[in-house]
Amino acid sequence: MTAITRPRADGSVPRPIKRGAKVAEALAQEIVHEIVSRKLPPGTLLSSEAQMLEDYGVGRGSLREALRILEVHGLITMKPGRNGGPMVIEVGTRDYGRMSTLFFHLGGMTFGQLVEARLILEPMMARLAAERRGQELVGRVADPDVTAVEDDDAYYDATTHFHRGVASMSGNPVLNLLSVSLEDIFRDQVSGFLSPKDERKHVLEVHAAIAAAIADGDADAAEQLMREHMQEYADWVTKRHPQLMEQVISWR
Repeated sequence: MTAITRPRADGSVPRPIKRGAKVAEALAQEIVHEIVSRKLPPGTLLSSEAQMLEDYGVGRGSLREALRILEVHGLITMKPGRNGGPMVIEVGTRDYGRMSTLFFHLGGMTFGQLVEARLILEPMMARLAAERRGQELVGRVADPDVTAVEDDDAYYDATTHFHRGVASMSGNPVLNLLSVSLEDIFRDQVSGFLSPKDERKHVLEVHAAIAAAIADGDADAAEQLMREHMQEYADWVTKRHPQLMEQVISWR
Protein backbone atom coordinates (compact mmCIF):
# COMPACT_ATOMS: atom_id res chain seq x y z
CA MET A 1 0.00 0.00 0.00
CA THR A 2 1.30 3.49 -0.81
CA ALA A 3 0.39 6.87 0.58
CA ILE A 4 -1.87 9.10 -1.50
CA THR A 5 -0.14 12.21 -2.81
CA ARG A 6 -1.66 15.39 -4.20
CA PRO A 7 -0.14 18.09 -6.43
CA ARG A 8 1.62 20.92 -4.63
CA ALA A 9 0.74 24.54 -5.19
CA ASP A 10 3.46 24.72 -7.86
CA GLY A 11 1.98 21.76 -9.73
CA SER A 12 4.67 19.24 -8.80
CA VAL A 13 3.63 15.91 -7.33
CA PRO A 14 5.55 14.26 -4.48
CA ARG A 15 6.61 10.68 -5.03
CA PRO A 16 4.42 8.30 -2.99
CA ILE A 17 5.84 7.08 0.31
CA LYS A 18 5.61 3.34 0.73
CA ARG A 19 4.00 2.12 3.92
CA GLY A 20 6.14 -0.05 6.12
CA ALA A 21 8.15 -0.29 9.30
CA LYS A 22 10.47 2.54 8.20
CA VAL A 23 8.07 5.16 6.90
CA ALA A 24 10.05 7.96 8.55
CA GLU A 25 13.28 6.93 6.79
CA ALA A 26 11.52 6.69 3.42
CA LEU A 27 9.99 10.11 3.98
CA ALA A 28 13.36 11.59 4.96
CA GLN A 29 14.82 10.22 1.71
CA GLU A 30 11.98 11.73 -0.29
CA ILE A 31 12.45 15.14 1.34
CA VAL A 32 16.16 15.02 0.42
CA HIS A 33 15.17 14.06 -3.13
CA GLU A 34 12.92 17.12 -3.28
CA ILE A 35 15.65 19.43 -1.94
CA VAL A 36 18.11 18.18 -4.57
CA SER A 37 15.75 17.91 -7.55
CA ARG A 38 14.27 21.35 -6.92
CA LYS A 39 17.72 22.80 -6.15
CA LEU A 40 16.51 24.46 -2.98
CA PRO A 41 19.28 26.75 -1.67
CA PRO A 42 20.28 27.05 2.01
CA GLY A 43 17.80 29.24 3.87
CA THR A 44 14.77 27.88 2.02
CA LEU A 45 11.84 27.02 4.26
CA LEU A 46 10.19 23.71 3.44
CA SER A 47 6.43 23.28 3.43
CA SER A 48 4.52 23.60 6.67
CA GLU A 49 3.76 20.53 8.74
CA ALA A 50 0.10 20.63 7.67
CA GLN A 51 1.06 20.84 4.01
CA MET A 52 3.57 17.99 4.29
CA LEU A 53 1.03 15.79 6.00
CA GLU A 54 -1.33 16.42 3.12
CA ASP A 55 1.34 16.05 0.42
CA TYR A 56 2.78 12.77 1.68
CA GLY A 57 -0.25 11.23 3.36
CA VAL A 58 1.69 10.10 6.44
CA GLY A 59 1.08 10.45 10.15
CA ARG A 60 2.33 13.37 12.19
CA GLY A 61 4.63 11.09 14.18
CA SER A 62 6.33 9.73 11.05
CA LEU A 63 6.77 13.22 9.63
CA ARG A 64 8.33 14.59 12.79
CA GLU A 65 10.63 11.59 13.03
CA ALA A 66 11.70 12.11 9.41
CA LEU A 67 12.48 15.77 10.06
CA ARG A 68 14.43 14.79 13.16
CA ILE A 69 16.51 12.36 11.08
CA LEU A 70 17.37 15.15 8.66
CA GLU A 71 18.14 17.55 11.50
CA VAL A 72 20.47 15.08 13.22
CA HIS A 73 22.34 14.58 9.94
CA GLY A 74 22.78 18.34 9.59
CA LEU A 75 20.62 18.72 6.48
CA ILE A 76 17.93 20.98 7.92
CA THR A 77 17.35 23.05 11.01
CA MET A 78 14.07 23.89 12.70
CA LYS A 79 13.56 27.64 12.53
CA PRO A 80 11.56 28.82 15.55
CA GLY A 81 8.77 31.37 15.52
CA ARG A 82 5.44 31.95 13.88
CA ASN A 83 6.88 31.86 10.37
CA GLY A 84 9.35 29.13 11.18
CA GLY A 85 9.58 25.47 10.27
CA PRO A 86 12.09 23.11 8.66
CA MET A 87 14.75 25.08 6.80
CA VAL A 88 17.40 23.85 4.40
CA ILE A 89 20.94 24.54 5.61
CA GLU A 90 24.30 24.35 3.88
CA VAL A 91 26.01 20.98 4.14
CA GLY A 92 29.78 20.77 4.03
CA THR A 93 32.66 18.36 4.41
CA ARG A 94 32.73 18.97 8.16
CA ASP A 95 29.17 17.64 8.49
CA TYR A 96 30.10 14.52 6.54
CA GLY A 97 33.21 14.09 8.65
CA ARG A 98 31.26 14.46 11.88
CA MET A 99 28.86 11.74 10.79
CA SER A 100 31.77 9.53 9.72
CA THR A 101 33.37 9.72 13.16
CA LEU A 102 30.40 7.80 14.57
CA PHE A 103 31.24 4.82 12.35
CA PHE A 104 34.96 5.22 12.97
CA HIS A 105 34.36 5.23 16.71
CA LEU A 106 32.06 2.20 16.65
CA GLY A 107 34.55 0.35 14.44
CA GLY A 108 37.43 1.08 16.79
CA MET A 109 39.34 2.86 14.03
CA THR A 110 42.47 4.71 15.07
CA PHE A 111 44.23 7.93 14.14
CA GLY A 112 47.01 5.83 12.69
CA GLN A 113 44.55 4.31 10.25
CA LEU A 114 43.14 7.74 9.43
CA VAL A 115 46.64 9.04 8.67
CA GLU A 116 47.27 5.98 6.50
CA ALA A 117 44.10 6.74 4.53
CA ARG A 118 45.27 10.32 3.96
CA LEU A 119 48.66 9.03 2.82
CA ILE A 120 46.84 7.08 0.10
CA LEU A 121 44.25 9.69 -0.88
CA GLU A 122 46.17 12.96 -0.99
CA PRO A 123 48.93 11.89 -3.41
CA MET A 124 46.17 10.53 -5.66
CA MET A 125 44.40 13.90 -5.50
CA ALA A 126 47.62 15.69 -6.46
CA ARG A 127 48.02 13.36 -9.47
CA LEU A 128 44.45 13.96 -10.62
CA ALA A 129 44.88 17.73 -10.23
CA ALA A 130 48.09 17.58 -12.31
CA GLU A 131 46.35 15.56 -15.01
CA ARG A 132 43.89 18.43 -15.25
CA ARG A 133 46.83 20.88 -15.29
CA GLY A 134 45.21 22.91 -12.54
CA GLN A 135 46.67 26.41 -12.86
CA GLU A 136 44.51 28.12 -10.25
CA LEU A 137 46.45 26.86 -7.22
CA VAL A 138 49.76 28.49 -8.19
CA GLY A 139 48.59 32.05 -7.63
CA ARG A 140 46.92 31.20 -4.33
CA VAL A 141 49.56 29.08 -2.62
CA ALA A 142 51.18 30.80 0.37
CA ASP A 143 54.53 32.46 -0.30
CA PRO A 144 57.11 30.85 2.05
CA ASP A 145 59.04 34.14 2.23
CA VAL A 146 56.01 36.25 3.11
CA THR A 147 53.75 34.07 5.28
CA ALA A 148 54.20 34.62 9.03
CA VAL A 149 54.97 30.97 9.80
CA GLU A 150 55.45 31.76 13.50
CA ASP A 151 51.77 32.69 13.68
CA ASP A 152 49.84 29.46 14.26
CA ASP A 153 46.62 30.82 12.75
CA ALA A 154 48.31 32.15 9.61
CA TYR A 155 50.20 28.90 9.10
CA TYR A 156 47.09 26.80 9.74
CA ASP A 157 45.10 28.83 7.20
CA ALA A 158 47.87 28.49 4.60
CA THR A 159 48.16 24.71 4.92
CA THR A 160 44.41 24.15 5.06
CA HIS A 161 43.87 26.32 1.98
CA PHE A 162 46.53 24.41 0.07
CA HIS A 163 45.24 20.90 0.80
CA ARG A 164 41.64 21.89 0.12
CA GLY A 165 42.72 23.52 -3.12
CA VAL A 166 44.45 20.38 -4.34
CA ALA A 167 41.42 18.26 -3.45
CA SER A 168 39.01 20.58 -5.22
CA MET A 169 41.11 20.53 -8.40
CA SER A 170 41.06 16.74 -8.60
CA GLY A 171 37.84 17.00 -10.59
CA ASN A 172 36.23 14.20 -8.59
CA PRO A 173 33.71 15.48 -6.02
CA VAL A 174 33.49 12.10 -4.24
CA LEU A 175 37.24 11.95 -3.63
CA ASN A 176 37.20 15.64 -2.72
CA LEU A 177 34.56 15.02 -0.06
CA LEU A 178 36.43 12.03 1.36
CA SER A 179 39.82 13.72 1.38
CA VAL A 180 38.74 17.01 2.92
CA SER A 181 36.49 15.36 5.51
CA LEU A 182 39.39 13.17 6.69
CA GLU A 183 41.49 16.31 7.08
CA ASP A 184 38.64 17.97 8.99
CA ILE A 185 38.40 15.02 11.36
CA PHE A 186 42.12 15.00 12.04
CA ARG A 187 42.37 18.74 12.60
CA ASP A 188 39.21 18.94 14.73
CA GLN A 189 40.18 16.13 17.07
CA VAL A 190 43.92 16.77 17.21
CA SER A 191 44.05 20.53 17.54
CA GLY A 192 47.48 22.09 17.92
CA PHE A 193 49.39 19.36 16.11
CA LEU A 194 51.01 21.76 13.67
CA SER A 195 54.46 21.25 12.26
CA PRO A 196 57.27 22.72 14.40
CA LYS A 197 57.94 26.38 13.63
CA ASP A 198 61.45 25.74 12.33
CA GLU A 199 60.00 23.36 9.71
CA ARG A 200 57.10 25.49 8.54
CA LYS A 201 58.92 27.42 5.81
CA HIS A 202 60.07 24.10 4.36
CA VAL A 203 56.48 22.84 4.38
CA LEU A 204 55.29 25.90 2.44
CA GLU A 205 58.17 25.47 -0.02
CA VAL A 206 57.01 21.89 -0.62
CA HIS A 207 53.47 23.19 -1.16
CA ALA A 208 54.80 25.60 -3.79
CA ALA A 209 56.70 22.78 -5.51
CA ILE A 210 53.58 20.58 -5.59
CA ALA A 211 51.52 23.47 -6.97
CA ALA A 212 54.11 24.03 -9.71
CA ALA A 213 54.11 20.34 -10.64
CA ILE A 214 50.31 20.39 -10.83
CA ALA A 215 50.35 23.48 -13.06
CA ASP A 216 52.98 21.88 -15.32
CA GLY A 217 50.85 18.75 -15.65
CA ASP A 218 53.62 16.61 -14.14
CA ALA A 219 51.43 14.01 -12.46
CA ASP A 220 54.32 11.77 -11.37
CA ALA A 221 56.14 14.61 -9.63
CA ALA A 222 52.98 15.99 -8.01
CA GLU A 223 52.05 12.57 -6.64
CA GLN A 224 55.56 11.82 -5.38
CA LEU A 225 56.03 15.21 -3.75
CA MET A 226 52.66 14.98 -2.01
CA ARG A 227 53.42 11.45 -0.79
CA GLU A 228 56.77 12.54 0.65
CA HIS A 229 55.14 15.60 2.20
CA MET A 230 52.40 13.62 3.90
CA GLN A 231 54.87 10.95 5.05
CA GLU A 232 57.07 13.59 6.67
CA TYR A 233 54.15 14.87 8.70
CA ALA A 234 53.01 11.35 9.63
CA ASP A 235 56.55 10.51 10.78
CA TRP A 236 56.67 13.67 12.90
CA VAL A 237 53.34 12.92 14.59
CA THR A 238 54.38 9.31 15.21
CA LYS A 239 57.68 10.41 16.75
CA ARG A 240 56.33 13.25 18.89
CA HIS A 241 52.96 11.72 19.85
CA PRO A 242 53.23 7.93 19.50
CA GLN A 243 50.26 7.32 21.80
CA LEU A 244 48.00 9.19 19.39
CA MET A 245 48.39 6.71 16.55
CA GLU A 246 46.74 3.92 18.58
CA GLN A 247 44.00 6.17 19.93
CA VAL A 248 40.46 5.45 18.73
CA ILE A 249 38.75 8.29 16.89
CA SER A 250 35.94 9.77 18.98
CA TRP A 251 32.47 10.51 17.69
CA ARG A 252 31.94 14.27 17.85
